[in-house]
Amino acid sequence: MQLLNFIKSQTNLPSKSIENTIQLLNEDCTIPFISRYRKERTGNLDEVQIGDIVKFKVQFEEFEKRKVTILKALKEQEVLTDDLKQKIEATTNLTVLEDIYLPYKKKRKTKAETARKNGLEPLAKIIMSQRATDINSIAVKYINNQIKTEELALESARYIIAEWINERTDIRNSIRYQLEKFANISTKVIKAKIEEEKAQKYQDYFNWNEPLNRCPSHRLLAILRAEKEGFIRVKIEIDNEKALDKIEQRIIRSNNDCSKQIKLAIQDAYKRLLFPALSNEILNKAKEKADDKAIEVFAKNLKQLLLGAPLGEKNILAIDPGFRTGCKIVCLNKQGGLEYNETIYPHAPKNDTIGAMKKINSLVNAYKIETIAIGNGTASRETEHFIRKMRFNKEVEVFVVSEAGASIYSASKIARDEFPNYDVTVRGAISIGRRLADPLAELVKIDAKSIGVGQYQHDVDQTKLKKSLDTVVESCVNIVGVNINTASVSLLSYVSGIGLKLAENLVNFRDENGTFKSRNDIKKVPRLGAKAFEQAAGFLRIKNAKNPLDDSAVHPESYLIVNKMAKDENISVADLIGNKETLQKIDLQKYCTATIGLPTLKDIVKELEKPGLDPRETAKVFTFNQNVRTINDLHEGQLLPGIVNNITNFGCFVDIGIKESGLVHVSNLANKFVSDVNEIVSLHQQVIVKVLEIDVARKRIQLSMNYNE
Repeated sequence: MQLLNFIKSQTNLPSKSIENTIQLLNEDCTIPFISRYRKERTGNLDEVQIGDIVKFKVQFEEFEKRKVTILKALKEQEVLTDDLKQKIEATTNLTVLEDIYLPYKKKRKTKAETARKNGLEPLAKIIMSQRATDINSIAVKYINNQIKTEELALESARYIIAEWINERTDIRNSIRYQLEKFANISTKVIKAKIEEEKAQKYQDYFNWNEPLNRCPSHRLLAILRAEKEGFIRVKIEIDNEKALDKIEQRIIRSNNDCSKQIKLAIQDAYKRLLFPALSNEILNKAKEKADDKAIEVFAKNLKQLLLGAPLGEKNILAIDPGFRTGCKIVCLNKQGGLEYNETIYPHAPKNDTIGAMKKINSLVNAYKIETIAIGNGTASRETEHFIRKMRFNKEVEVFVVSEAGASIYSASKIARDEFPNYDVTVRGAISIGRRLADPLAELVKIDAKSIGVGQYQHDVDQTKLKKSLDTVVESCVNIVGVNINTASVSLLSYVSGIGLKLAENLVNFRDENGTFKSRNDIKKVPRLGAKAFEQAAGFLRIKNAKNPLDDSAVHPESYLIVNKMAKDENISVADLIGNKETLQKIDLQKYCTATIGLPTLKDIVKELEKPGLDPRETAKVFTFNQNVRTINDLHEGQLLPGIVNNITNFGCFVDIGIKESGLVHVSNLANKFVSDVNEIVSLHQQVIVKVLEIDVARKRIQLSMNYNE
């Protein structure tokens, strides 16, 4: 009940939905499977809602583990009373829990601990009682071999009092409140490093100052990165006098020698213990929020990229462009298999334009090339210009393809295993061609962080980032579905219920026994049990299978229902598929069972109307302005075609065909207030932008999508 209530308080989802989802998760069901095939159990929750349940379930379980650890530590110290135990067990907040534990936490050697060993705790208690009028005469009694003077005795007693003050939950919460509401973040440039070239990208944050609770996530991460790299110092500040006054109001009840000592102890506790710890805590919380926002943006971008428009099965000539080292060319068949590779040198210093043209022409004819894919790295624009000048004896489409992460893939174990006899340059060109044919199938082979569709990915919590991006990849793979007879190990490993080891087993089985003829054949794969089959089957496709449902998102557990529908309509299952008119007439209520209701039946009918339909759009040809090749070719007011290649909370970056991407700030996206950039643009969207400002020295370009042509 505690877990259920906690998740409900965080999500406001119905109790029954949460309860059933938790049960399914405990049965090792995956998020894609639950959201697609267990709608009746969850009350039709989507992947995001189920993901939230998973997140808060983990959060609650970790919190409970921390409670157990603390209770065990207190028991070992023999300080665990019934009241303390009850207090800990009733706590629902991690910060409160840690504050309760703070006085009992094992500490490294402290000034207060030394003072206690020297017998000063009784003096500290006398001072805190605030009754003594001549504390100096009392302090004299505590002079010993270690404490030589009454001043040292009072100072030592104050260390103990400072620790007591630091451990008071009400005082800590008072400082927390002031930090949350009024903390200011400021920076100071380190003059010795100001001239360094790398420092210039942070110059906007030299000697910066603003309220911490208004500092946008991207700015906070940039400031913290600049501090980490040693260009600035970061400081968190509040009104110290006000903070000290608040503490004094809680403690000081007299106006005598004791109150003077307590006042000094308060100042020491605040400066040495409270403020350093709590200002770090508030900065860490702000960083955590900034991480979450950055990860959320990264996840949205990655999803758009992975679900980018595939070209489909075409014969592709892919080019990884270069100047001195030449352009690496590969010819790929419709299944993405390598047919041929070559290097041409159409650019300086060799300038073998004629030879390169002859080679391209002969390859286009020999391998029936339908499309040319050009990587967008070094020499991309020159190579595109060179290709577009050519005349072929048939129509050949030309695409410029993002190379982000291609070099990571080409040097990876996956690439070496796929193409052991070819070097990294050939593998890179293959990846460029394949990602045009099917972005999802190719990009899953690359660590998502290397694809370059987020900001500050190296600065955010890496565990959270990996978990979030893995969830996105898994979601995208299962949304699209996977052809089990052509999919790579990388792609199969993201299918619901499969994982890396089973993916390897599937591919090995396929290599040894030939293609899978039906979904039932999957059960023959070693170590692929009933649970894995249940979770995976609906997301795996078998083209030209004997049972046409094997190439659809209809789960095998629902085949009997589809057979009954077809039988009732006096047609075969094959004739029912795609027969929209008949499908629309079916009374779904007739087919409801104890476990299958209208949500699943509606999904089945929708799938039968267009079985195996790829939810992604089709790739469209795009051409940059052929007169713009470097930042020096730009001028203010210019209108240019571009492709959105990154989205942030403060705007989007647009590739306009040169090395530097331009920024469309959120204020220049539309002629209205924009709260979410994703509402206006999507990754890889083709747009027309206006050049507002060019800073050649800093290589920055300001663009606008809010203009009148």
